[in-house]
Amino acid sequence: MKVDRLVSIIMTLLDQERVGAQALADTFEVSPRTIYRDIEAINMAGIPVRSRSGVGGGFEIMPEYKLDKKVFSTADLSAILMGLSSLSNVVRGDELANAFEKVKSFIPAEKAKDVEVKTNQICVDLSPWIGNRNIPPYLEMIKAALQDHKLLCFEYRTNHGDQTIRTVEPYQLVLKGSHWYFHGYCYIRDDYRLFKLSRMSKLQMKQETFLPRDFQKPVLDFTEIAETVQTEVKIRIHKSVLDRVLEYCTDDCFAPDGDEYYTVNFPFVENDYHYDLLLGFGDKCECLEPLHVRTTIKRKIQGMAAIYDREKWEE
Repeated sequence: MKVDRLVSIIMTLLDQERVGAQALADTFEVSPRTIYRDIEAINMAGIPVRSRSGVGGGFEIMPEYKLDKKVFSTADLSAILMGLSSLSNVVRGDELANAFEKVKSFIPAEKAKDVEVKTNQICVDLSPWIGNRNIPPYLEMIKAALQDHKLLCFEYRTNHGDQTIRTVEPYQLVLKGSHWYFHGYCYIRDDYRLFKLSRMSKLQMKQETFLPRDFQKPVLDFTEIAETVQTEVKIRIHKSVLDRVLEYCTDDCFAPDGDEYYTVNFPFVENDYHYDLLLGFGDKCECLEPLHVRTTIKRKIQGMAAIYDREKWEE
């Protein structure tokens, strides 16, 4: 007995007043006898389906148990469809496609055009322009492991470049910013860890299952922590990188500096990530103050230049 067929039968009965056994059998390409068994299973699950005989007869869900389509407004349906369509760009699978079609079935004919217009007013595409080709298959494997409680084994590279082999109980997929992570219990660390998919390689789903433990959600909001360690640096940028800098600070941080440049009070934490961020703007950005940050950036630039000045590359 296929669960997806039972769900589809329920959705069909919710959508239509009454449907005959033969019509259901033709729709799902099974015998009428199979449909009768499915209806019995649906009744046992607590959804009351009754049978009407004679002309126009068939199966129907008792009216008091039917969901009134009018309970969803145009805005409600548009918001649900936008959320499902944005997820379908990055998480493939029949379950999302099925959910999308089921939500669409709740749209009354007279509202269909209005819902379509409102749904198309906002497009959320979370898929990258160019990305790590391992991410899509890894997402599918992790989803399967989450569903079946299967252990995952993979090689993992830390942000310092160290590589280890991990065996992990998966508990949650996380999309944070533009990066995918999964949260799980690591056997090596004997604790929960958040793993970035782009740092993973040779991912395998083991046949071994695990008994799920009490799940601890990862900490994903670092606003309070950032406020305690974050400072500001003053940088001078060319207008050509203005849009990139705006991803990290707001309009009120900018002041015009001639026709081509701006000075910016830029949020900064003294770590490799933020130094690399400023260096990533290339010669379109100059750190003006504080002096020790400017000096550190200068030293990093000199170190980079020294790599390209090596005589072996000049042969």
